Amino acid sequence: MTKPIYNALLAAGYIAILVLSLSQLEHIAPKEDNILMPMGAISILVLSAAIMGFLFFYQPVILLIENKKAEALSLFLRTVGIFAIIAVLIGIASLLV
Repeated sequence: MTKPIYNALLAAGYIAILVLSLSQLEHIAPKEDNILMPMGAISILVLSAAIMGFLFFYQPVILLIENKKAEALSLFLRTVGIFAIIAVLIGIASLLV
């Protein structure tokens, strides 16, 4: 079992890489909207949901299957809590920059 901080940091890292990549693509993207833009946005949404679901839920579900309910809940809540702290720190940093 990995530590909850690793899952939270991986989630934050994925978000950072995604945002940085999309901000760079903004400069070379076509200026007019076409059918591929909403398809791409929904595809990124589905991919992100799958990745976040894996990072936040996979190990707690495995623990639940092993009938370790307290450990599963603890792991999930600690992961979400750490990610919430990271999100607040990013929010504060964005206000200061």
